[in-house]
Amino acid sequence: MLYSEKVMDHFQNPRNVGKLEDADGIGEVGNAKCGDIMKMYIKVKDGIITDVKFNTFGCGSAIATSSMATEMIKGKSIEEALKLSNKAVVEALEGLPAHKIHCSVLAEQAVKAAVKDYYDKNGIAYEPETLCGGDCACCHAHD
Repeated sequence: MLYSEKVMDHFQNPRNVGKLEDADGIGEVGNAKCGDIMKMYIKVKDGIITDVKFNTFGCGSAIATSSMATEMIKGKSIEEALKLSNKAVVEALEGLPAHKIHCSVLAEQAVKAAVKDYYDKNGIAYEPETLCGGDCACCHAHD
């Protein structure tokens, strides 16, 4: 199975790895099927994500998609970050094997979970559906 050079680069030299001690939002998501766990930290100033870090425990694809997702939302507005799709992450990485696509979904969910945490901490109202596809714990918490 071949990975693109971009995937290999982001796996071997992941960007934005670590933890933000003073994060404004933290999102943690996991996939029980494969055991991947992704934690994303965001720093927000005036509605812009000024810094982002992640810790991912998982396969190379999970690390690469986390790295690429952080690169794609850094410096963007929260609204723009929420539009980040797993499809866009996969395209930016020049493709992933079909059985690894779930890793990119995890990256998308981690971004949304971090934004949800930021909104919750700051009392910012939001529609739960905008922060997930409707099939994750954050939506079911409102059932």
